[in-house]
Amino acid sequence: MAAAATTGALEVVLSCDAGGSLCNCSVWEPRSGTSLTTYRGGNSSARALCTLGGEYLLGAQIGKSYISVWELQRKDQLQQKIICPGIVTCLAVSPNGLYITAGIEESIYLWEVSTGNLLLTLSRHFQELTCIRFTDDSSHFISGGKDNLVLVWNLCSLLQLGYARVPEPQHVWSRHTLPVTDIHCGVGGPLSRIATASLDQTVKLWELSCGELLMSVLFDVGIMSVALDPCEYNLFCGGHDGSIFQVNLFTGPVEREKNFQTDKDASQIFKGHRNQVTCLSVSIDGTLLLSGSHDETVRLWDIPSKQCLRTVNHKGPVTNAFLTIASANMFSPDCRPSISLPKFSKHVHSSEITENEEGCAVTLCLQHGQKEAQESNLEKAEQLYSLMCAAADKHMLGDGENTKMHVAELEDEVKTLKKINRDLYDFSVQVLTKQT
Repeated sequence: MAAAATTGALEVVLSCDAGGSLCNCSVWEPRSGTSLTTYRGGNSSARALCTLGGEYLLGAQIGKSYISVWELQRKDQLQQKIICPGIVTCLAVSPNGLYITAGIEESIYLWEVSTGNLLLTLSRHFQELTCIRFTDDSSHFISGGKDNLVLVWNLCSLLQLGYARVPEPQHVWSRHTLPVTDIHCGVGGPLSRIATASLDQTVKLWELSCGELLMSVLFDVGIMSVALDPCEYNLFCGGHDGSIFQVNLFTGPVEREKNFQTDKDASQIFKGHRNQVTCLSVSIDGTLLLSGSHDETVRLWDIPSKQCLRTVNHKGPVTNAFLTIASANMFSPDCRPSISLPKFSKHVHSSEITENEEGCAVTLCLQHGQKEAQESNLEKAEQLYSLMCAAADKHMLGDGENTKMHVAELEDEVKTLKKINRDLYDFSVQVLTKQT
């Protein structure tokens, strides 16, 4: 097994489910079905299982406010737990291994791996996040949520922002009418194409550079997962009814709005799952399709023939399943990560260093054509205005226990209103999906 990993690139399957009590994640060889290894401890949430730098495995636990971390070669022992401010609903790691993003309720949390600092919290979604994906060059990440929105974030722009400025997404895609269920990023970095799936029975294809909608495909059922093949000739869409639809992007005529007709396009449907298809992944050579479903199975398909080559049973609904290249660390027990992960912060890291802080810190700020950033008069005026407002608030509201009680009451009221809004939205989505 180790020899196979060292002689050439070995593509393996990582899969996990919501009901397994013996292991969190299993690794197996797709063509033979041979089980290679397992990782113990808890159950990972949907779209919340990632590898980090070929040395670590990260999995956000279902209903828990922490992320479990394993060293790839240490299967039975949890290396670390990243404590989060709330329940993690989705997770993504940048391909260069420098950043981790997590969706917690309506907010996106961005950590720097080398320091463990929480760099940013982004709060532009209005409902719970469902998925986050990075582009292949780590320059952008895309987030989708139950608020029907897809937001595109430029990582470099976010890292250059001052703490006083509100981060803004590069693009806001609001063409979906029901919750976004999955996102797939194609190849090409900032020039890549992005596929988004939704319960509104559509899959939409976008141009990342300009934000233009290239194509929208309408199906008969809600779409739970989406993937492109490596050459981006075909689009694979996992349906709520267990069907997998293949859409050829180069067959004419070219249409901006396209209807997938189940009767007419029956030859382009993979049939075998008995429940919603939640995970899709295509092999590097573009010949194999991996699918995971709530019917507690993972299936491997031959794409040209649409035949199911292998079925792997699980103990519960499959939450994550994808093909990836195995690193040498996964099969070499003597290997150790090149660097140890630091302790991750739960609060945004400040650039200000007080006298009581221990250690040293260096903050790099990228500026256009300037070596040192000079504070403008406008920024000074804004700081003075904020100080004046703070003094006025203190004079009006007073200081001490009364103010704390008032703030606590307002926070409780906000939480109650958010819960009411979320319940109403979930109810409306259930009504609409039942009607369709």
